[in-house]
This record gives sequence, structure tokens and C-alpha cells, in this order.
Amino acid sequence: MRPRAPAVGADIEGTLIRRADRGYEDARTGAVWNEVTPPRFPELIVRAATEADVVHAVTWARAQGLRVSMRSGGHNWSGSPLRDGGLLLDLSGLRQCALTPAQGTDPATATVGPAATGHDLVAALTPHDLAFPVGHCPTVAVGGFLLSGGLGWNSRAWGASCADVREIRAVTADGRTVTCSDTEHPDLFWAARGAGPGFCAAVTGFRLALHPHPASMVMTSLTFPLADVRPVTEWAEPIARRLPPYVETAFVLAASGPPTASAPRGPRITVAATAFATTEHEARQALEPFADCPFGECAVTRQLPTPVSFAALHDGAAAIWPPAHRYAADTLWSPESHATQLPRIADAVAHAPSGKSLVLSPVQPVSQEPALLRNMAFAPLGASYLVCYAVWDDPAGDRDHARWLRDAMAAADPRGEGCHYIAETDLEADPARARRSYTPATWDRLQEIKAQWDPENLFHSYLAP
Repeated sequence: MRPRAPAVGADIEGTLIRRADRGYEDARTGAVWNEVTPPRFPELIVRAATEADVVHAVTWARAQGLRVSMRSGGHNWSGSPLRDGGLLLDLSGLRQCALTPAQGTDPATATVGPAATGHDLVAALTPHDLAFPVGHCPTVAVGGFLLSGGLGWNSRAWGASCADVREIRAVTADGRTVTCSDTEHPDLFWAARGAGPGFCAAVTGFRLALHPHPASMVMTSLTFPLADVRPVTEWAEPIARRLPPYVETAFVLAASGPPTASAPRGPRITVAATAFATTEHEARQALEPFADCPFGECAVTRQLPTPVSFAALHDGAAAIWPPAHRYAADTLWSPESHATQLPRIADAVAHAPSGKSLVLSPVQPVSQEPALLRNMAFAPLGASYLVCYAVWDDPAGDRDHARWLRDAMAAADPRGEGCHYIAETDLEADPARARRSYTPATWDRLQEIKAQWDPENLFHSYLAP
């Protein structure tokens, strides 16, 4: 324990920052990847260096009557880790990643800390010809990603990323360190696979089952003026649904695109498809339907099928979600098709106040095979899914961009009956946002588990208006 932080206990190896300390504001704003920092102020920030630090911080906070919030990588767009008062437990120092080779019928596994990122996992796994459905953005840490379910690369084949979580280590509200799995504390394990920022313990580690690295990854795309959103979605969505599960297809509606020889700068819709196959021939064959677009001559740009890697996919995603920008985001699961949903929101995208704003709408973003949805709080809640991002860089535009996001989502869900994905939804849009990220039965069970494991409500639950 450093001499300046005696209040939390004698064994803390990490750092304690009080609200009155120099460096507090940097630590507070640094807890959120988004440049929009909510005006919420924890009294203390503990940067844990070890699992033991987490135990000491949780035990001390409980004794002091302070509530606890947590952050791993800070990618929650609503800034859930930042709460007024209490203690912010910063787990960003727990970034370990250790591999265990396959043994007999047991697959290879990775034991990772909550702050390990998708970039970290790709770098660690690729040399061993292994893979995991990491988040699309390389800087997303596994902690919040896996706790929320995880819509990662190739999840249409591999399932939600949390389906590959074999066990977790967690510090509970009473200061115990527990290992949870299908057979050990199965209720807490079930909640850890989907509860997101409302999970009722501090997860310090995950053991992940790994996949053989796809032998061939090939990507193709076509980009059209956004005015063509209806014919593009009506053509591409049925194709995407018929393709093998190892093909991931997504629509991207961009507020602006660069001028080309055939079209001026303007809003765009891109259809991008990536095959994660066992051979290059198999990958290219799976993507052939995208080469036969009946109005392909209208495309602004076309990327022919090209081999890619997870690192290259991450590079492309990093360009969509650049650092040092301001963000607001919201999600929608809908019973309606992409061909119905995307034309509704297209006009809002075309008139976004920032050319960097976009809508990402993957077709079947996650497998719905029952075996891959077993024993988890996460579930896909609609036939179509989209996430809308307002992206800008001038603080003076905060109010306009927040209003644009909510207007765009109202256009996509005019009756307000859609559901949401807890990882990226606008939790402050209305009090029902968290509840509508789950089935009613799942929501009730989450409340029961919270009451059992955290009866004094030590850990902050879902952020609300």
C-alpha cells in the first residue's frame, strides 16, 4: 500500500486516487474511451494491479458504505462506470492472457483478464493458429464485451462470444473470490453471460474455449448511394440469410462518403461480406452471389473478394470508430426485416450533422442455434438488428448530435416497441432501456440473482435517466 492511500487497506498494490487529488480528472475522463465524459464523479478511483486489490477494494467499500462501479476498457458509450459518489474500481491493469494447448478432447483455452482487448487476443492466438470471436473494434476489452454477451467476428457461426466462456473468477459483494461455471455457482455464471453493466460481482478473469483459426478469410463489398437503400437491402438481405453461417454480412449506412469518378460525395450504403472458411475456394464460392448484383453498375465502389486477416478486419473497424472522438450510440432489435428498417432510418443518416456518423446493421449477427444460446442471460431479441452511432469531434455539437441520435432511433422504431442490446444501447434514453434488453423471464431472474448475491446493492446496477 502506498503511504498516501491508507484508507483502503495495507495490501493494495495498485493506485488510489481521491477526488481532491491531482490527477483525479485525468483518471475520471480516462475511464471512458468516449471523449464525451458524463458529469458524474466517483469519490475514489482504485486502479487494481492484482485480483487481491479487487478483494481489498470491494471489502473496504462495503465497510465504508460506498457503492462500487467497474470499468475494464471504458467502451460503454453511456459511460456506465462513472457514477456519483462511491468507488470506481478500474480493472484496466488486469490484462493478462495465457494459453493452454488442447488436451485430448478438451479444446485449447485462454485465461484472460477483463482488460485484455480484441487486439491482444488476436496477437496472442494467431501465431498458434487459434481464434476467438473478438469484438469488431480492436480496442474493446473482453470484460464488458463478454459480460454483455458479445457480438463478435464470425458470431453467426461461433455464436455469441460468451458461449465460449467456460468459467469466470469473480469477487462478490461479501469479498469472496469464487470460480463460476456450468457446475459451480451456475446462477452467477448464467448472469455473467449477458448481464452486462448490471452484473452483481467484479469479474477478474475469464477462461475461454478457442476455435481453430479459419484457414481462409475473404472479404468483398459493394457501395451504393444511400438513395438506393431499398433495392440494395431487398436484394442483399435474402442472399445473406441463405449463405452458410461462416459468412458474416453487414449493411453500413454512412452519412458521407468520398467522391468517386461516378458519384459525388454523399451518403452511402455498403454491403460487406466476410467468409471465415476452411479453404480459399470455399470462401470465394460462398461469396459468389454478391458478384451477381442485378444493378451492380450503380455501385459507387466495389471491392472484389480479397483475403484478409483478423488484424486487417480490426484495422478497418478502427477507421470506423476512431479514437479521440465524441460518441453516442443506441441499438435496436426488431421483428421487422432490414429492408423495412434501414429505409426508415436512411433519411436521418443522410442528414446527420456529422459526416462520420453511421448505422451498422449485420444480418443475423449471432447464431440462433439453441446449443449456442444455452445457459446465458444473453439472447437475440429480433429478426433484424442495428446500432446507430453519432460520431463527432467538437464539444459544441454535443446537444445536436445527441438529439440526432434519438430522432434517428425514433424513426427506426416509430412505435417504441423494439428491444435493445445492453452493451451499446442508450441507457439514459428512457428508464426501460435496460429491461427491454432482455426477455421478461430473464429480467426477473437477473433481479433475483442480484438480490441473492448482492442484497445490500453494493455494486451499481444499470444506469438509468
